[in-house]
Amino acid sequence: MSDIELKSQQRKIAMVTGALGGIGTAICKKLIANDYFIIATVSQENPERIKKWCAEHNFDSTDFEFITVDLTAHEQTIAVIEDTISKYDNIYALINSAGITRDSSFKKMTFEQWKQVVDCNLMSLYTVIHPIFLKMLKQKSGRIVNISSINGLRGQYGQTNYSAAKAGIIGFTKALAYEGASSFITANVVAPGYTLTPMVESVPEHIMDKIKETIPMNRLAYASEIAAACMYLISDEAQFVTGETISVNGGQYMS
Repeated sequence: MSDIELKSQQRKIAMVTGALGGIGTAICKKLIANDYFIIATVSQENPERIKKWCAEHNFDSTDFEFITVDLTAHEQTIAVIEDTISKYDNIYALINSAGITRDSSFKKMTFEQWKQVVDCNLMSLYTVIHPIFLKMLKQKSGRIVNISSINGLRGQYGQTNYSAAKAGIIGFTKALAYEGASSFITANVVAPGYTLTPMVESVPEHIMDKIKETIPMNRLAYASEIAAACMYLISDEAQFVTGETISVNGGQYMS
């Protein structure tokens, strides 16, 4: 029996989409620290990138199964996920952190920009969650956490596509929470504010200073703080929490 097979049998299993992103990486760190085996989705088959990522973050690759899915290719994604989860007796948690932006004012936005963001950020929830939700119903247990955004709560200029998709995640998750509750499946949302990730760190300093001025705590979130909220929602302590949105934004927006 391989190390991967052994670990997947001995530990709780969580799937993380967008695992190699800034927030996804922080989530994986928290999961590993809590002795999870992780099914990690990646958008392109790139063994060298995965090897480099594991080395950078001191991950043991045998703590993961990496699966390649294009989240906008819905039929392919369903097939890959169904095949993957069929190998495991129990999927304890699913954390959806994959997401993209294609910013533009609405008057200049192309339909392709709209479609790309909605497909990846919202439509993919069906293709990822549906097969896992069916498995969780049979298990009569499970934890689902979807990453939304502060801009799904308040809107943002130049992000009608992103704001619509992230708001849709919240509505979807509330409805799913109703369906899962009687089978002891919880579904919740974490809505980050501006977070220190490699993408955000490339923003010019003078623009970053203006963003910080709008945050009462006068700083950006750390990805580890977003991950901590996710870990709470999949913990035993949160077994009676479902259909909720936890905002992690330093007081920038309070709903």
